[in-house]
Amino acid sequence: HDLGMPASFQPRHGLRGVDSTVMLGAPWPPLLRHCVCVLVVAALAPLVSLASAGQVGSMLRITVALVDAEQKVTPVPRHLLLVSDNPASAAPRRVVTAADGTASLRLPPGNYTVESDRPVVFQGKEYQWTLTLDVRPGTDATLALTPANAEVGAISATAAAPAVRGADASDMLTLWQDSVVALWTPTRRASGFVIDARGLIATNQQVVGTAALVEVQLSPMVKVQARVLAVDAASDVAILWIDPTALASARPVPLGCVLPAKPPLVNGQAIVALGHESGRPTRSTSGTLNRVVSRAMLADFSLESTSSGGPVFAAAGHVVGLTSFVGEKEGDVRYESRVVRVDAVCDVVASAESRLATAAPPSATPLPVEPVQVIPVDVLEAAAKRRAGSLSPYRTASADFDLAFLTPVIAYAGLQSMDFSNWHDYVADTPAVLLVRVTPKQVEHFWTTVARGAARLQGLALPPITHVKSGFARLRAFCGGAEVTPIHPFLLERRVSEREAIYEGLYVFDPDTLGPQCGTVEFELFSDQAPAKAERVAIKLEVLQQIWQDFAPYRALK
Repeated sequence: HDLGMPASFQPRHGLRGVDSTVMLGAPWPPLLRHCVCVLVVAALAPLVSLASAGQVGSMLRITVALVDAEQKVTPVPRHLLLVSDNPASAAPRRVVTAADGTASLRLPPGNYTVESDRPVVFQGKEYQWTLTLDVRPGTDATLALTPANAEVGAISATAAAPAVRGADASDMLTLWQDSVVALWTPTRRASGFVIDARGLIATNQQVVGTAALVEVQLSPMVKVQARVLAVDAASDVAILWIDPTALASARPVPLGCVLPAKPPLVNGQAIVALGHESGRPTRSTSGTLNRVVSRAMLADFSLESTSSGGPVFAAAGHVVGLTSFVGEKEGDVRYESRVVRVDAVCDVVASAESRLATAAPPSATPLPVEPVQVIPVDVLEAAAKRRAGSLSPYRTASADFDLAFLTPVIAYAGLQSMDFSNWHDYVADTPAVLLVRVTPKQVEHFWTTVARGAARLQGLALPPITHVKSGFARLRAFCGGAEVTPIHPFLLERRVSEREAIYEGLYVFDPDTLGPQCGTVEFELFSDQAPAKAERVAIKLEVLQQIWQDFAPYRALK
């Protein structure tokens, strides 16, 4: 038969080691073309069966974990493993462990070797694994890689030499991910890291600014207040102090301030930075030093602004400084970062330690955190479609300020039309929170109004020339007379000039704390012109009920 096959026949499944294109040239007679097809299909049949068996084979689940000096089990994330069948019939499969130190892959029955692509550097030692196991048909297999079955040795010379081996980002992340914390100030989010078991945290001075108190988030469920102990604007270093009982599993990162001199830093040296990114856990970023000077360095890191203030490590595992932004940027990501040298950090630590004895201790009271549930986009879209009427914020006002209440569906619908300035990314993540926006009212001076009236008499119509009556300073919320602590007291920054800014308030609340159950909900508003004088505003019950109804879908997700 002439089966009408095209000149090139491509099987559905490409097989390793097999040329998956069989040329059936047009000059061949039909009968010969048919015979070739039959022979090729017969030859491929067992290989296709083998490939299909691999797809429906058994699952191999691997865990990789180490134990520190305090006997704490530490998962090893992003560890590359090679899985080879015995005897080898193809190139090894590559699998990388997830953030919890686990990996899985489906394999045909057989005998396999699982080995590390490169050693893991952990607390001054190198760990690597080479193990064999059987994968049986119809039965899942597990393999636990631990210090007990690892090849353990001292860090080799090549591992400590940046010119030979770069800093291993996964190793640093494994060791110190719990020691990197997220910092919140009214105008920005950034990173810091624990440096002392007494509760000391290092970060940038530019992060802290002139604030005396900073929010420190050690985990999604734990946030405390930190006191600013010492700052140095010239080196861009700040040392914070939190209650040490909140540290839990966050081990201090040793700065080595009193240790012997470390190997000199050189251009082109490999380094690793750790930091928080918006809405994500700690991540590691590899880079190289571009320029080394006495108190700081430039590195080719591509970092988000929220990573500023995190630690930077050399390949051998010791701290060389902390990240600080400088140079060009695109959007919120900068492609060259300043690294403050650890010597400068040590100088500010010494100043902070001298104040520990006399400074008021930081508060041990936990601060509220964002609800843990994540709102799916389809839930927001469905809620927006179901909502009757306008998707504008609920509003009220005082003599000097306008207040707007934004539930997640309102914030989601208004992202394109509302400007949230320095907190746009936070609002774009649509957390299940109530946002209270406080905007200063615009007014026109008396004599400006008179001048516009005179111009109108001359036939010249001018628009109102207004200015902010008073900038926003702070807010206090009350549920039935009891004060409610916000999750975040954010400020939206409006630049008037290079040196002057006007602020709006964007306060974040747990929606369960302000609702009809309060009976009455009131706010006290303070201006920057009269910071001790409060304007008190009561929220109408129907507004509270509307807000409560908006959160019904999110309460159902809990």
